[in-house]
Amino acid sequence: MKLQQLRYIVEVNNNNLNVSATAESLFTSQPGISKQVRMLEDELGIQIFGRSGKHLTHVTKAGLEIINIANDILSKVESIKSVAFEHTKPDEGALNIATTHTQARYALPNIIGKFIKRYPKVSLHMHQGTPSQISEMAVKGEADFAIATESMHLYSDLIMLPCYHWGRSVVVNADHPLAKLKGKMTIEDVAQYPLVTYVFGFQRKSELEIAFNKANLVPNVVFTATSADVLKTYVRLGLGVGVIATMAINEELDKDLVAIDATHLFGLSTTKIGFRKGTFLRTYMYDFIEEFAPHLTKNLVSTAVSLKDAEQVDALFKDIELPIR
Repeated sequence: MKLQQLRYIVEVNNNNLNVSATAESLFTSQPGISKQVRMLEDELGIQIFGRSGKHLTHVTKAGLEIINIANDILSKVESIKSVAFEHTKPDEGALNIATTHTQARYALPNIIGKFIKRYPKVSLHMHQGTPSQISEMAVKGEADFAIATESMHLYSDLIMLPCYHWGRSVVVNADHPLAKLKGKMTIEDVAQYPLVTYVFGFQRKSELEIAFNKANLVPNVVFTATSADVLKTYVRLGLGVGVIATMAINEELDKDLVAIDATHLFGLSTTKIGFRKGTFLRTYMYDFIEEFAPHLTKNLVSTAVSLKDAEQVDALFKDIELPIR
């Protein structure tokens, strides 16, 4: 059994059983991957992948267990490399962050600016996506950190630490009827109009859907996007009422719009930062986390890592008052 074989089966699974795409991503040949996978299966005496002719059709039950263990092994290998670099090149490396457009555009710029100034030899890469895309990148090891809010069930394989709370605002043009209501606005008022808001409707309901469901109302969502800037553009076009993160509203740039605080309607959401279990966190990674969320000191993060499950992690933070943005 070779590490190369384990890497091949993991990547084949990550590429939806497309051996050709796997070969391309690993800069090797398709026949070479197929041969190594077969050799591993022969050595183990089981099939990792089901086949129809030359095509892989599914991952077997045993194969799924093997791939999960292979993922852990490859993660440990990367951790060994990280330990070595921590001692030989402590201020050099790479940091990959997967997050939403709102976090990347409004919450992270100052943090990243300070980080790059402090660690000029660390290359930082930002990947934006939906909650499912963010979690997938983190689980596969394509991102060191996942920063997200919605659909926390997608991050069950990660250690997720709370950073801050944030609220939503209803955004309309100045001549819109809701602009006159301000603090008197109810969810029934909002439900009268078509909405433009963030992409939602994943496996579990978003905070927006939950709020409308509690009032026995169905939101008329006519347009969704991952970018708050795009949503504001469509509000300006009169497509609908925007429901966006309050942090995404700029008093100067958005002075043509009216923003109405809607925390009393939709409550507060909590942004969390997460990473794979077993990850060796380098010093600059700890520093990034603390810069983003000052209460997440190295000692507190290390304590969270040592806990058994998400329930214990949540209990660790129950008495910590998070900031609101």
